[in-house]
Amino acid sequence: MGNPKAFLQINRQEAGYRPIHDRILDFGEVEQTLNTRERRQQASRCMDCGVPFCHWACPLGNKAPEWNDALYKGDWEMAYRLLNSTNPFPEFTGRICPALCEKACVLNRYNHEPTTNRENEASITEMAFQEGYIMPCLDIQRNGKRVAVIGAGPAGLAAANDLNHMGYTVTVFEKNEAAGGLLRYGIPNFKLNKTIIDRRLRLLEQEGIEFRYGESITYEAISQLSKDYSAVVLATGTPTARDLKIPGRELQGVHFALELLSQQNRVLAGMEFTKAERITAKGKDVLVIGGGDTGSDCIGTAHRQGCKSVTQIEIMPRPVEGPEDPQNPWPNYPRTLKTSSSHEEGCIRRWNINTLEFLGKDGKLTGVKVQEIDWEPNPTGGRPLMVEKGKPEIIKAELVLLAMGFLKPEHPQLPENVFACGDAANGASLVVRAMASGKKTATLVDQFLSK
Repeated sequence: MGNPKAFLQINRQEAGYRPIHDRILDFGEVEQTLNTRERRQQASRCMDCGVPFCHWACPLGNKAPEWNDALYKGDWEMAYRLLNSTNPFPEFTGRICPALCEKACVLNRYNHEPTTNRENEASITEMAFQEGYIMPCLDIQRNGKRVAVIGAGPAGLAAANDLNHMGYTVTVFEKNEAAGGLLRYGIPNFKLNKTIIDRRLRLLEQEGIEFRYGESITYEAISQLSKDYSAVVLATGTPTARDLKIPGRELQGVHFALELLSQQNRVLAGMEFTKAERITAKGKDVLVIGGGDTGSDCIGTAHRQGCKSVTQIEIMPRPVEGPEDPQNPWPNYPRTLKTSSSHEEGCIRRWNINTLEFLGKDGKLTGVKVQEIDWEPNPTGGRPLMVEKGKPEIIKAELVLLAMGFLKPEHPQLPENVFACGDAANGASLVVRAMASGKKTATLVDQFLSK
């Protein structure tokens, strides 16, 4: 450890975001970067704890103390090698991970100024690409066995990457026109530019992974694939969004969040849509139903499309404010109030709001009837009971975006050489957890085929 007193002498410094008046005019990434000197200073703040809770909290098991130390010493290549030993795609998590490791950092417990692991991760990887430390591995020894991966999201890509390096010939089947899953079609460009995904895909292709696009694989087809391939990895994510089946659901202007997000990303990629097909917030009052990250992404997208106003409502209570959560004490991840870059751009946020009805005129949405509610303990135990609190009111809206999460998929009985991973196995979760699941599944496949 190069500077054991750095955490006492140097404060946490985040790169921050581009100015609001500038960033809402385009879909460029909002997060800025520190210069290399400042980044190394931030890496020096890592305490190299005897018990690294950051390593414990990270689903991938990233060894942050080791690569932070290498970064501080200026050995960017070693920092990347250490980082990449556990994380196959640190350029993704370095941009969009909620940084479970930082919440578990001892410095977060000490003074709520944890090491900037996520930003360090992104900087290390960008430097590695810039300096040519990341090159395709072209001398993989093939073992003669073939594996099919269904779904090219973070879980599928992580599984395919590991299996390919183990020597299997890997074919990835993807229903969309390009790989990435929610990385490409769910996360806006202002958080993750899609050229970052394409850069990694070129490496995977050079290393021998075959991608077949526009192929939606049914369960019947999976049974056939299980005969044609040594093993099949099912990484199709959670394709079914949670719906809100209340009166007026059929009105024009009520959409799932991913309908807006995926279409906007496709527009930025050059795809064209008719006026009737185009979902846009331009000149409209927008209501986002759901308080998670997807809802936040809708807010940022609505601003960039030129909305008139944005309101976000959530049926659950307002989270506790501040850095500490009494219900989830350190080193667990605190479920506290989050204010994203999109929220900073302008948004009315309300909690304990139940949606009763979509209102419209001539088939088009004009407003939403909602009601303030409260939650009371259930005398028989289990989920709290929802009770009415305020009088029904109407929120004006010409566009409603449903961002209430996704349903966990249910699979029929699958052949023994078919393995599910990521959201397809566990339900909707974080990209970092999907990648960890993909890597674990690759190991299980290897063990199965090595019997």
